[in-house]
Amino acid sequence: MRLLMIDLDNTLVDRDAAFRDAVTEFVTAHALPAGEVAWLTGVDASGHAPREDVALAMTRRYGDGVPPDAVRRLLDTGAADRVVLEDPVRQALGRAEAARWAVVVVTNGRVAQQEKKIRRTGLAALVRGWVVSEGIGLRKPDPRIFQAAAETAGVPLKGAWMIGDSARADIAGAAAVGAVGVWVSGGRPWTETGYRPDHVTRDVVEAVDLALDTAG
Repeated sequence: MRLLMIDLDNTLVDRDAAFRDAVTEFVTAHALPAGEVAWLTGVDASGHAPREDVALAMTRRYGDGVPPDAVRRLLDTGAADRVVLEDPVRQALGRAEAARWAVVVVTNGRVAQQEKKIRRTGLAALVRGWVVSEGIGLRKPDPRIFQAAAETAGVPLKGAWMIGDSARADIAGAAAVGAVGVWVSGGRPWTETGYRPDHVTRDVVEAVDLALDTAG
């Protein structure tokens, strides 16, 4: 059995689309200009901006016009309440399981948010386990988080694959532990010069099938 590590946000699930839907609802509920959707999604930076920084930016921008609890709800549950696992992704994970790959979700983020996404979408029943950065005090690309994924699955890290959309967290992290790194580009160009992915795919389904076909 081999280890297949997969990122969660914007790899297995479209976190940005879910957050954008939440932001659109937030803007409408608080009678904010429609252009605030673009501002909020920009400040959020696909979830990479620290939550505290986003909350502070929103408080400074909206002041008393938006209650603090509304800001907290948006940042804590906005995306987690809306993410979905598309059927093609579900089917690809099934193919990986049938081919005797141990699939582990490896994600940066807070435990409450990330586990809610995993359970809400049904991913919990489709993977061997998951590792969330807050839960173990390590963030990708720290090599130890990938070792924790191997321990979670009960399989060696040697020969593992890592699939993800982040150049630094996923691809540089994979390279650091000798794993095969597959970058889910979503149509974006690769811009890093110090390292490169072993493979580039447009989406996670293509990436999973590549792993199955390449490794045999």
